[in-house]
Amino acid sequence: MPTIAITGASGQLGRLALAALAARGEAPIALARSPEKSADLGLETRAFDYAAPDVGALAGVEVLVLISSNDFTDRAGQHARVIAAAKSAGVGRVIYTSILKGAESPLLLAQDHIATETALRASGLSYTLLRNGWYLENLTGALGAALAQGAVIGAAEDGRFSAAARADFAEAIAVTATTQGHDTAVYELAGDQAFTMAEFAAELGRQAGRPMRYDSLPEATYAEILTSFGLPEGFARILADSDAKAARGALQDESGTLSRLIGRPTTPMADAIAAALARL
Repeated sequence: MPTIAITGASGQLGRLALAALAARGEAPIALARSPEKSADLGLETRAFDYAAPDVGALAGVEVLVLISSNDFTDRAGQHARVIAAAKSAGVGRVIYTSILKGAESPLLLAQDHIATETALRASGLSYTLLRNGWYLENLTGALGAALAQGAVIGAAEDGRFSAAARADFAEAIAVTATTQGHDTAVYELAGDQAFTMAEFAAELGRQAGRPMRYDSLPEATYAEILTSFGLPEGFARILADSDAKAARGALQDESGTLSRLIGRPTTPMADAIAAALARL
C-alpha cells in the first residue's frame, strides 16, 4: 500500500480521516502545524505548516491528502505552496478536499478552491478532487442557541442542503487514498437526502419536544448577527453568502456519488441532530 500523509491532522476532518484510514489497516503520517496536538493519535507525526511547508516533511509520501486550510486570508496561496512542496518531494498523487460544484459554484467560499484546483491541474501531479458539500455539523453546531430562542436562523429561504457528516467525507478520503482508479477523478460529494432549513428546524423541534421554526433573514442581517456572536466579519460574510446562495441551489446535489463511493448511505440529518442534542 502507498505511504499516505494527511495535512491538517489535528483538525476535525483530519482526525476523522486518520481514523478511517486506521480502520482500513493503514498507518498514515499525520502532518500538523503543532505536532503536539496530534500526539494522542499514536501515529507518526511531522511538523507541517501550510504557510511555509517543509519539503522534507513529505519525504517518502506517495499519496498526500491536502485538507483545505482554515486560514481565509491566504488560503489559495498556502495551498499553492503545499502543491509545490509535494511536487518537489516527488509525491505521486494529491487528494484535495474542494467544494461542491467547483468552478460552477457561486459561493464566495469557492474562490480559493477554484484557484487550488487550477494549481493542481497545472502542477503536473496526479490528483483526485473531492468536492465536498455542506457538513451537517455546520448546521448542528448552534443547536443550543436555536433551542434557547425557539428558532433556527439563516438566509437560505427554501433552499435545499444535501449535507452529510464529516465522517462520511472522511471515509471518502480513506477510500480514494487506498484504492485504485482515482487518478484525475473529480467527485461531487453530498448527502443522500436534501432538506430545507425549515425541515431541519421541524426535526429539531420533534426531537427536542418543543416548537421550532426557521427564520430566513436578509443576507446582510444574518451576517451582522453572526458577527455579533463573535465571528470575524469576513467569515460571517462568507457564511451568510453561502446560505443565500443555497437558496438558489448551490448546496444541493442529487447524484448520490458520496454514498456510492463509501459503500453505504450517508448520515441522515435526523441522526446528526440526535448526536448533537446528546452532547448538549
